Amino acid sequence: MSIAAATPFAASAQVSTNLERAPTLTIERYSEDWTAFADPENRKGRWTERFKYIPLSDDGTIYLTTGVEARSRYESYENVNWGAAQDDSYVWNRLMPYADLHVGKVRVFAQPILSAISGTDRTKGPADSTGIDMLQAFVDVELAVPGDASLQLSAGRKLVSFGSGRFIDRRYGTGVPLPFDGVEAILTGEVHQLTGFYLQPVDTKTGGFNDRRSRNKAVWGLYATQWFDAKHLNGFDVYYIGLRDRNAVFDQGAGKQLAHTLGSRLFGDDGAWHWNAEAAIQLGTFAGHRSAAWGAGAEMGYRFRNRPLRPEVALTADVVSGDRDPDDPKLGTLNSLFPNGKYFGALSPIGPRNLIHLRPSISVYPHKDVAVSLTGVAYWRQSTADGIYAIPGLLVRSGRESDARFIGKQVELATSWQVTPELNLTASLSAFDPGSFIRDTGSARTIRMAGAQATFRF
Repeated sequence: MSIAAATPFAASAQVSTNLERAPTLTIERYSEDWTAFADPENRKGRWTERFKYIPLSDDGTIYLTTGVEARSRYESYENVNWGAAQDDSYVWNRLMPYADLHVGKVRVFAQPILSAISGTDRTKGPADSTGIDMLQAFVDVELAVPGDASLQLSAGRKLVSFGSGRFIDRRYGTGVPLPFDGVEAILTGEVHQLTGFYLQPVDTKTGGFNDRRSRNKAVWGLYATQWFDAKHLNGFDVYYIGLRDRNAVFDQGAGKQLAHTLGSRLFGDDGAWHWNAEAAIQLGTFAGHRSAAWGAGAEMGYRFRNRPLRPEVALTADVVSGDRDPDDPKLGTLNSLFPNGKYFGALSPIGPRNLIHLRPSISVYPHKDVAVSLTGVAYWRQSTADGIYAIPGLLVRSGRESDARFIGKQVELATSWQVTPELNLTASLSAFDPGSFIRDTGSARTIRMAGAQATFRF
């Protein structure tokens, strides 16, 4: 997990809270490979190693990997929705153990979740709590194909992210991540990968064992990656993602949407410079009429690895289309599908629809296990005829009452301490100062947010 969430059309280039002490850990956990521990020479005596590779057969073809994540996150808000809603403070708690059983070329992965929210009286949303439920549960099988490639077929419930997470991501930073039910076919070679998928997001609910796949939404498509090197640090993606939403909501109105997104991404990291550029067009229909939208953006950063504090600077700029005329039945607002739950940082009151976004940041390491970042953000509406939206796609403020373009500016200071390879502590302070559009359309107080988090995982 990064100090700041992934930015639109960009792989997150913020400081890793793992700080290279636990680089093998991932968010989704099933992509971790611990087979090196089959050789005792590769073990270094860490207490967690006994849980990562547990042989269940003499020849090593059957083995089990286990682990857990325990996280508590505190968030406190003043002037929610710029003062239009009451102040809010709460604690998210979650426990996510997992077991990964390999039997030859067949694998069974299971990860339940126990989650709760405390300290608030507001209505609980799908990202707040899901009681006890199954976050991930799937089976996959690896098939031999000609050449040096492998084909993996997967079916069940998974946390899924493609590319930079611009359109499909895991909502990891919130209280409850977003899983998908469906099937995947993944063809992987040394420097290329092609994934075909059909997925339905899971509607998480507050009760126990009652999460079900959505009846309103589904996504399908192909996602291809070509790497330029065997380390997979440089390459490009091309993709097609289809969406069906039976109840899409925009400033223009609500209705059934069928969207086809075509995009490409160029990314790279040479150790000092890192870059990411992405562009997409989205065509389809909304409420029986044609729709056409688009988005583009780029991120570039540089790490001063041999300087005191090892500073890293980065700049992200994005443009995401909005609708030009709410009275014209043709929709021009980009549907960002299922983006990250902490899109622009710990404080993310708006999401990537009808938006122009500029985001400089600097990160430093006062200690090898401590990272500090300072980020500034400025937001404008791409179309002054369209409103602004929350990350899940809900309309936050209609654009019908103002011609102003400037939404506001935000600043966020965050720090992270990797106490041990398993324990990470983070804290952040954020403020969103409203601009002319917010002042024209209702309450316009500065949103302030404080966050603190403890995460234990192995």
